[in-house]
Amino acid sequence: MTLSAKAMAYDRWSPPPRDPDDDTPRLECGVFGVFDVEAASGLTALGLHALQHRGQEACGIACFDGQRFHTERHMGHVGDAFGGGDLNERLPGQSAIGHTRYSTAGGSFIRNVQPMFADLEAGGIALAHNGNLTNFLTLREQLVAQGAIFQSTSDSEVILHLIARSRKAKFVERFIDALQQIEGGYALVALTNKKLIGVRDPLGIRPLVLGDLDGKAVLASETCALDMVGARFVRDVEHGEMVVIDQDGVQSLRPFPAMQARPCIFEYVYFARPDSVVNGRSVYEVRKRMGRRLAQETPADVDVVVPVPDSGVPAALGFAQEAGLPFEMGIIRNHYVGRTFIEPTQGQRELGVRMKLSPNRSVLAGKRVLLVDDSIVRGTNSVRVVRMVREAGAKEVHLRSASPPIQWPDYYGIDMPDREKLLAANHSVEEIAKILNVDSMGYLSVDGLYWAMEAARDPANPQFTDHYFTGDYPTRLLDREIAEGRNQAVERQLSFLVDA
Repeated sequence: MTLSAKAMAYDRWSPPPRDPDDDTPRLECGVFGVFDVEAASGLTALGLHALQHRGQEACGIACFDGQRFHTERHMGHVGDAFGGGDLNERLPGQSAIGHTRYSTAGGSFIRNVQPMFADLEAGGIALAHNGNLTNFLTLREQLVAQGAIFQSTSDSEVILHLIARSRKAKFVERFIDALQQIEGGYALVALTNKKLIGVRDPLGIRPLVLGDLDGKAVLASETCALDMVGARFVRDVEHGEMVVIDQDGVQSLRPFPAMQARPCIFEYVYFARPDSVVNGRSVYEVRKRMGRRLAQETPADVDVVVPVPDSGVPAALGFAQEAGLPFEMGIIRNHYVGRTFIEPTQGQRELGVRMKLSPNRSVLAGKRVLLVDDSIVRGTNSVRVVRMVREAGAKEVHLRSASPPIQWPDYYGIDMPDREKLLAANHSVEEIAKILNVDSMGYLSVDGLYWAMEAARDPANPQFTDHYFTGDYPTRLLDREIAEGRNQAVERQLSFLVDA
């Protein structure tokens, strides 16, 4: 298998460390694809603009012009990478896929930026995916043992190797053969010489939608990307479905055994854009309902409700409406501050927070303020926001989380700390209030979150992937199980040596 010339030699296994200043969970990526349209790369860049919130570290586009593939992968935002007027000349073609990658500090490498490309016997294939394979390390070790050479640390490359090594005759069959070996939560798009392919994992953990642009097919992580390019929403790609798009139209295949869908509930809490519709539900309306239920479950005697921008806005609005309290933008976010300005020293991190978020003193001074955030992970951001609001003259500061306490890490494509670093996994609500220096602390309940989704949780058969709050993981975690087994074996060996 030959990968893109822009791929670099593998020299690092561990993922880059998180920015210690950034408390927000991060989704791996957003994906987009179009088939048989004019200026496909320009259209794909527009779609990626709408998906920028799903990944801000890097982006890439691969397109096919009927003769050969063209790819560009860049660090940075979509507008910086693909904003030039010569894009369709640099990346000519009628079909394209694109990808946005999440942002981290420390090391980040162009070789991990997608789409990945491979030149196979049957022709070229570019592939991009959102999510995570929970048996990635296991498959990688097996492939390396078989002689595979990797040029990145991306699990997308594992899929390409599996396709390349399949003994099936037809390309789609080889793709299905690879899919049946992987586990986890993912949505992926792939482009071949003749087809655009979209796949959603058997549980539908990660979203993927199908759109129509003047009779041409469009795939995207969210409906907001369809809106951006002027496409009409057709339907969600269903859980466990593969859609194959070519000159004959759209074909639906079912490569997996039938299972009940369990889409990620955190898409509604934080990741999806408010103007998107995910699995038939308006993200904005769900978040407002979360705020309404939060006001019912954890009321507060305050003067004003203030969102922690931007993702806390709909829930704060719902809280204020339900409680009959004033809603004010007491914190203003500067959208033009890049991570370049944030350095690793403590003093500069504090400055970085102030550069991103500024207090609106006319709203906060002398008031009993209720802050509403979408979720609280480690609490580092919350500590700084609360301090800022107090320094702006607030008489009292209360905090509410529009999600239940996050107590379990994720393994399906969200960059989230280990359990020992999750605030709610290690402290009571009362302890958290003291740590964050707030006058009161409250969380939405799991039942309340399901109420906002207009559903009732069935503990025996949950309708959503909600392990962040419940510890109920929807699949086995093969890599983690093997790693824990190895650690236990090492501990037993060390114990034997000590005892001896």
